[in-house]
Amino acid sequence: MTGFEQIWYGMHSLIIYCWIIFGTFIFAFLAILASYFSGNGNSVHYIARLWGRSILWVSGIRLVTSGFNRSMGHHSYIYMSNHQSNFDIPVLYSALPVQFRWLAKAELFKIPIFGRSMRGAGYISIDRSNRQSAFQSLATAADAIRKGTSVMIFPEGTRSSDGMLLPYKKGGFVMAVDAGVPIVPVVISGTHAIMPKGRLLIRRQSVHVHVGVPIESADFNRKTKDELMAKVRTAMLEMMPEAAQGGSHG
Repeated sequence: MTGFEQIWYGMHSLIIYCWIIFGTFIFAFLAILASYFSGNGNSVHYIARLWGRSILWVSGIRLVTSGFNRSMGHHSYIYMSNHQSNFDIPVLYSALPVQFRWLAKAELFKIPIFGRSMRGAGYISIDRSNRQSAFQSLATAADAIRKGTSVMIFPEGTRSSDGMLLPYKKGGFVMAVDAGVPIVPVVISGTHAIMPKGRLLIRRQSVHVHVGVPIESADFNRKTKDELMAKVRTAMLEMMPEAAQGGSHG
């Protein structure tokens, strides 16, 4: 990268960071207000979608989505996505026009006002303080999913440093077999080049989100969850080249 490019990307990144701070404050305030009046958290999710789209717009990121079926909005699923960058979250909000909730650490729900807004948004608490609490949290999450709540998780548990799939954590698959609802594999391509793990500069880059065919989990149980995990991983690996192909523009 030349000196001029470094300066340009530095200024470009500074503008984006300023908007992320300012925009997040505005949208978070609106989300907190909405959480007190929303019975199901849907309005909070709409606000989060606007937040995500605003970040992509300021960043000059072109989003293309393929494979999504509108009928998915009428059923509950566990969406599982690869994780390449901090930009994955606004990308997923922008790319998927369906209601979904995130799993969040139980500690976040104890923060005054913020925790109340998370509960109002329908986020699902996961207590990782010990193994027994963690499995009880997964059982509670599975019950919420059976009742019609879709959730989004990163099965890798953290961002990949090179864009390749990391080993999966098993918790999401325990939740899936307990809930008995399909898993929808989602592959994001392009966000690693925008902002790799450990880098502050933000580059413009087209992003592709490919939504795969739902994978049934009802035929698996906790003893055979590793087979389900392998099936989802194989599907995501097969989808990775397709994520860079055409689709609908976001």
